[in-house]
Amino acid sequence: MSRPSRLALVSAFAAIYLIWGSTYLAIGFGVAAIPPFLLAGIRFMVGGLAFIAWAWSHDARRPTALHWMTTACLGVLMAAGGNGLVSWALQTLQSGLGALLVSLVPLWVVLIDWFRPKSRRPPGRVLIGLALGFGGVALLITPPGAGMGQIDPVGAGTIIVAGLLWACGSVYSRHAPQPASQALSSGMQMVTGGCVLLVLSAMTGEFDRVDWAAVPNRSWGAWAYTTVFGSVAYGSYLWLLKASTPAKAATYAYVNPVIALLLGYLLGDEVLTLWTMGCSTAVVLAVLLVVSK
Repeated sequence: MSRPSRLALVSAFAAIYLIWGSTYLAIGFGVAAIPPFLLAGIRFMVGGLAFIAWAWSHDARRPTALHWMTTACLGVLMAAGGNGLVSWALQTLQSGLGALLVSLVPLWVVLIDWFRPKSRRPPGRVLIGLALGFGGVALLITPPGAGMGQIDPVGAGTIIVAGLLWACGSVYSRHAPQPASQALSSGMQMVTGGCVLLVLSAMTGEFDRVDWAAVPNRSWGAWAYTTVFGSVAYGSYLWLLKASTPAKAATYAYVNPVIALLLGYLLGDEVLTLWTMGCSTAVVLAVLLVVSK
């Protein structure tokens, strides 16, 4: 892969910082009226087909069967498992808190790398970050006193699992055989993940539950926003995993929660308490300890 330009790197980081941080609130607006697996499934299908069309128009090489197998695996882990489960959980969880729980991804990546064969024990700074991060999330989910009922434990647990699946996909993507065209690889992942999400949507009866006439303009707009801009951010992240370093690409994890919490508070009427802010600070500091060198 040729050395990327500074403009390309800055644009890609801006996409995963700013766009991804805003998509949590957009997903929250969308799933308020549109079933989550259906919303995410069509989003990834449309975005993935656009990436594939662009790649083929730029003479991308035809993918092999092995490429389809590996990108399908990545699509299931990241698009379907990671994003699809987040969309489902944001039906009952505030978007800012969802983004905060997703920010555990770099911590999961460290643990996955640690348990791989012949891996080395992380340095003390990283171990402190792991303890601080998971401790902050534990306190966030189970606050003392009257606040214990404010956070849906099922939704929170679902997002934690989604983050783990996303981390598995991120680690696997470093070594998995993929097409030389990053746009083609991203599109193949999105299409296969979208197919899985649409199957889940059909199996859970979402097609029968949605009332298209009752969907408000805000949900339609949120759907369009996540489809277009969310796809750009998704492709930018996959590109940065190879164009930069996984550690640098993972820095989105301590920017997204800040943006998502602020947007949720300002535009989504979401509650932002001192306890939430304190736990959020602990998690962001933990991620900083883990990904910084």
